[in-house]
Amino acid sequence: MKVVLADYGAGNLRSVCSAFARAGAEPVVSTDPEQIREASLTVIAGVGHVESARRGLAANRLDDAIAARAAAGRPVLGICVGMQLLFHESDEGGHGLGLLDGPVRRVRAPRVPHMGWNALELIGEPALLDGLDGADVYFAHSYAAEPTRDIATAEVDHGGRMVAAVESGPLAGVQFHPERSGSAGAHVLQNALNWAGQW
Repeated sequence: MKVVLADYGAGNLRSVCSAFARAGAEPVVSTDPEQIREASLTVIAGVGHVESARRGLAANRLDDAIAARAAAGRPVLGICVGMQLLFHESDEGGHGLGLLDGPVRRVRAPRVPHMGWNALELIGEPALLDGLDGADVYFAHSYAAEPTRDIATAEVDHGGRMVAAVESGPLAGVQFHPERSGSAGAHVLQNALNWAGQW
């Protein structure tokens, strides 16, 4: 399966690329809008600041290509900051792509950032997290999405409940880092490939 990671000029794209390769995909990192539109699965991955990531996408019109994919019902996966970019405004400053309803808020917990391993508590039967209820995955973030619709597929407890993953039609996101989450993360990426193949 051809997986294209949107290159916005920062982040951990190479490690995510390597993790998808281990899952059996053919991943590439690209700034080409046509590749973003036509991939079997487009991934927005990375770390950093929402606004700078959005500007990086816009510099090569990758934001428009991702929006076109979403409108056409083609699968898009956001990882960490990439998940936050699927939403509207962020407390961190700036705006995301606005493909999912809701803000991104600063984590309300005694300890910020939320960094380290935490156990997923699944909601419903999410495609990307099938078989992973209670699995420990790795987080590193200070902001988290607060969807206004019922699209959360997992939560974690970090001084309160926090959304860890979402699915809405061809759009999905995980706040944790699958590429740093060992066998559980590898399982997520394999599930993602299977999920993308259904669209």
